[in-house]
Amino acid sequence: MSRVGGKNSWALLLIILAGVVLGGFIGYLAKDVPYLSWLNYGQEFGIGNGNDHSTVSLNLGVMVINFGIRIKFTIAGIIGLVLGIIIYRKL
Repeated sequence: MSRVGGKNSWALLLIILAGVVLGGFIGYLAKDVPYLSWLNYGQEFGIGNGNDHSTVSLNLGVMVINFGIRIKFTIAGIIGLVLGIIIYRKL
């Protein structure tokens, strides 16, 4: 990534990532609060069996390699993403 308009694209990526992580964490903390539980509402998808969150295995005979990734988008994560973009634009 290169500099666009005098701003560092790596800084944008890090601020967005921080916003998503903090938003997801806040959503996780708010899941048991009755009037804030909607922040943890979202959709989860990934590689592997959706029922038990297992991974995809590749058996090579002498070794077994497991692959898996799960991503969960929540309302709080999306709010964190938007706030990260707003903060970046203010810098």
